[in-house]
Amino acid sequence: MVNKNQAELEQILDDVTANDYDNELEILSDFVEQLIQSTDKKITGGRVWKLVPEKFAYVLEFQVGEMREIPLGFTQSLSDELFHKELLALRKDKVLKSQESNEELIKFGIGNYAGIGVGEVIHLQSGKYFEYLLGFNAEEFNDDFFDNLRIIARLATIAIRDLAIKKKDENYGKELSKAGEIQRNLLPEHYTEFQDYKIFGVCVPDQQVGGDYFDYIRNTASETEEESLGVLICDCASKGMPAAIQALFVSGAVRMAMGFSPKISNMFGRLNNIINRTFSRERFVTLFYGELTLSSNRLILYANAGHCPPIHYRPSKDKFQDLPPTGGFLGIMPNQKYKLENCRMLQGDTLVLYTDGISEAMNAEGDLFGEKRIMDVIKENHERSCKEIAYILLEKVQKFSANSIYNDDKTLVVIKRDSRQKTSAN
Repeated sequence: MVNKNQAELEQILDDVTANDYDNELEILSDFVEQLIQSTDKKITGGRVWKLVPEKFAYVLEFQVGEMREIPLGFTQSLSDELFHKELLALRKDKVLKSQESNEELIKFGIGNYAGIGVGEVIHLQSGKYFEYLLGFNAEEFNDDFFDNLRIIARLATIAIRDLAIKKKDENYGKELSKAGEIQRNLLPEHYTEFQDYKIFGVCVPDQQVGGDYFDYIRNTASETEEESLGVLICDCASKGMPAAIQALFVSGAVRMAMGFSPKISNMFGRLNNIINRTFSRERFVTLFYGELTLSSNRLILYANAGHCPPIHYRPSKDKFQDLPPTGGFLGIMPNQKYKLENCRMLQGDTLVLYTDGISEAMNAEGDLFGEKRIMDVIKENHERSCKEIAYILLEKVQKFSANSIYNDDKTLVVIKRDSRQKTSAN
């Protein structure tokens, strides 16, 4: 059979757990009011005091009851020897029972009182103090009240911690949302054209933000250089916010490195050293950069820093070719060298750039999607547009890995050379 004290406590718990609190004071004031209302003994007052280290005092934040009203903001100094001694004796779950010694508080009708510490323990030079004190006054207290007070104090501390976690998660969510917006703004429009090339890219982060990104960099013609379009795809080794921050950094570093040297191999060397100086070796970057040119044989000049080899398909010969790494991961060690290679794109050819979130997507049995399935999708759909190929491949990967416990960012760029003869630039 449930005794009266248990029933009262259960009612308090039901009431307070049903509430959605906005701040710590709301939690504590509600607990104080509920405890006063539930007890048989007449509690003439309840108060919430908050430690303010810079004032070296506890400050009155809330009060309720029949006693004379104490001005909010009233302070109890830690310099008060008796009060300080009592505070230092407080430990977790210990109830302080005493007669009020502060003459000002006695004037407000506080005599016999009980107090307990709540919240985190704050370390000051003079000792350790609870973040909050709950104080009650009455002609007398019984053991049931003290038992309930201990439980309430424990629950209040848990509620304060939960609120802090909730607020931290909310703030993190807001920051994550902002970072996601910044990262989306970093990405170019999905579709672009360059002469008779059609290009479509898409990036699907596993979380709100991720470490994959792609970009199109238009290089205008000069006296020594012809017009070209750079297409890059990048994958940062970490995940979530750290990877997103690194991706933002790399996107700026790429353009900065290109400003120093338009030569691709030199640009990669400079970029490698920038990343190596800025991030730990564990936070390396893989990156493929290909430059579409106006040359009559439509060469793509490229360098590949440890990235998944892009897949080139030539339907006229039903032949696949991959574009393997021409150097190591960016940032893993200084002064690495990167070779420049080339790939010729005939009319109707397709080149697919992708991150390992595509090739290493895993099904429930642990099988990888793999390069073979990517090639099958390209071959079966090579007459479709670059956008259609990208979305068909992405859909196949999503379905394949739908029941997997492991997911990663997924990024694709599909480059097609138009099979129709172009007579003028776009």
